[in-house]
Amino acid sequence: MESTGRPLISILLPVFNEEAWLEVALESIRRQSFPYWECLILDDGSTDGSARIARRYAGLDSRFHLHALPHAGVVENANRGIALCRGSFVARMDGDDWMHPERLAVQLAAFEEEPELEVVGSHVELYPKKNLSKGMEEYQSWLNSIRTEQQLRRDAFIECPLANPSLLFRKESLQRFLYRDCGWPEDYDQMLRMLLSGVRIGICPQKLIRWRDHRGRLTRCDPRYSLKQFARCKAHHLCHDLLKNQRHYLLWGYGETGRLLQQALSQLGRRAAVIVDLHPGRMGQRIHGAEVIPPHKLDPSIDLPILASVARASARWEIRRFLKQRGAVEPVDFRIVA
Repeated sequence: MESTGRPLISILLPVFNEEAWLEVALESIRRQSFPYWECLILDDGSTDGSARIARRYAGLDSRFHLHALPHAGVVENANRGIALCRGSFVARMDGDDWMHPERLAVQLAAFEEEPELEVVGSHVELYPKKNLSKGMEEYQSWLNSIRTEQQLRRDAFIECPLANPSLLFRKESLQRFLYRDCGWPEDYDQMLRMLLSGVRIGICPQKLIRWRDHRGRLTRCDPRYSLKQFARCKAHHLCHDLLKNQRHYLLWGYGETGRLLQQALSQLGRRAAVIVDLHPGRMGQRIHGAEVIPPHKLDPSIDLPILASVARASARWEIRRFLKQRGAVEPVDFRIVA
C-alpha cells in the first residue's frame, strides 16, 4: 500500500558503501505496517552498488526516493536531507540496520499518548550476536535498561542514552537541532543539546531497531567516535550544565575516562580541585594541582560540583548511593559521567 498525497513520516537514510546490508534495511522499511511514509535514501557518493540497490527499490515502490549526493559525510548530507523531508515527523535509520515492522506505528502511538513529546526513541538489539564484544553487550544492556525520561536525563553523560537510528522526531524539533560537525559524535552532541534545552523525549521500551555492529561502522573506525572525542563532547556540554558557573570541581575516578575528561575540561578552563580515587599508587599525590584522596576522606561540607567518572556500572551505583547518603542531589550537586 502506498500513501496518497503528503506522507506523515519521512525516513532519513544516509548511505555510504553499504551494498552488503542495504537491501535488508530497505526491505524492513517497505514492510512497515504504517503505510504513510517516504524514505529519502541519501547516497553519500558511494563507490559500491548501494545506488543501484536504491534505484531498484525506488522503481518497486514510489515511496522510496534516491538522492545522489557528492561525498560530504553524514552530518552535511543528513542536514541536506532534513530540508527535503515532507513529513510532519522524521525517522532516522542507517543503511546497515533493520527496523521492526511495527516501529513507525508504535512510535507514532507514543506521540499520540503524550502530545508534548518532541522525540521518541526505542530500545535496540545489537547484531549479529557472534560479533559482539563484552563492552558492546554491556552497552546494549545499559541502553535497554533506560525506560523513563527521568533515567534518560539522569544518565545522559554516561553514554548516548538513545541510539540515533531509533529516533522519531517532530520535524520542527529536528530542524531546531540539526547535526553539527564539532569533531565529536554528532548524534551524542545533538542528544545533549536537546536534553539540556528541555526537549521532551520519550522511550518505547521495545526493541524496534536491530543495530548492526561491524568493523566498518563509523563508531569503530572514525576518530570522531574515540573515547577522547566523547570526553570532549561531554566536557563541552558540562560547561553549559553543572559547570556553567563553576571554574573548579571534584573529580571522582582517575582511570582512562577520568583522565580524558579532566584533560578536556582543563582545555575549557575548568580545573579539578580534588580527585577521589581508590588506586593506592595515587594516594597523597597531586595531579595537575589536585590532591588525590580516598572516598572516606571526602569532606561532607565540600562545596564543589562533583563529576563521577568511572566505567563500571556497579561502581557508578556505589558512588551514587554514597553521595546521596551524604545529602547530595543528582544532577544539582553531582553528575555521573562515565
